[in-house]
Amino acid sequence: MKRKKLTVYDYLKCKGKRQLSVLFVHNVEEARAAEEAGIDMICTSHDAPQFGVYTTFEDLKRIREAAPSCFMQSGGAVAVASEYEAMKLSHKYMNIGADVIYGGNWSNKWVKALRAENIPINSHVGLIPGKATWIGGYRAIGKTAEEAIGVLNHTLELQEAGVIGVEFEVVPPKVAAVVTKKVDIMTLSMGSGSDCDGQYLFANDVLGYTDGHMPRHARVYKDFKKEYEKLQNERLDAFKKFHQDTIDKNFNDPKITVGIDDSEFEKFMELSEKI
Repeated sequence: MKRKKLTVYDYLKCKGKRQLSVLFVHNVEEARAAEEAGIDMICTSHDAPQFGVYTTFEDLKRIREAAPSCFMQSGGAVAVASEYEAMKLSHKYMNIGADVIYGGNWSNKWVKALRAENIPINSHVGLIPGKATWIGGYRAIGKTAEEAIGVLNHTLELQEAGVIGVEFEVVPPKVAAVVTKKVDIMTLSMGSGSDCDGQYLFANDVLGYTDGHMPRHARVYKDFKKEYEKLQNERLDAFKKFHQDTIDKNFNDPKITVGIDDSEFEKFMELSEKI
């Protein structure tokens, strides 16, 4: 039986009832696997090689088609310089089937404007990569009472602005649990424990093919890096054999070529000699 895709209404109704599984996917294959695995929500972005995201906008359409019953978030990588650009970009994502837009670096003013146009937005609290320079780099947020209150106040401000959810990145689980209970919007944990409303991981971390630093909050379930290396070696071996077969003229094999009757070939030879 095909499952029903979450609507924004359903997404919000999940609060306090069940945790949502949330996965950032990079391609159609990962999206299709997320669909078949029953992942509740997929997140997508595009044209952000600095973050290891090589997906194009056209790829997002295919990802949407590959995971039709997953609640889909899009956005995050494309820089916008005005409220109008944020709104235009959001409509572009929604036109290809995105259910919610990621606006983790957008101001409350922009969020309010988009909410007035009924555009659903998820934002970001705690360690916000795009604002890391303002907090002294990539570090946990909320380990002191002052910072923990800041996390709560930031989440409440975003709720007031009109977001429907926030990513909670590297916030102490005890703090995340308290904030989650005090707000009506969804909280998605990235290294912030299991008492949020959802658990968010990146597919490249889950599959073990992350290049460079592996985030502390990541959890690896498969070693695709080793499998990719093995696959590359097999690819190299196949290409070498093809190259050698070419040199050795091993392509007259009747299994991969077509024949001609001897009588027809004789006629052909007679005709060819007249040319």
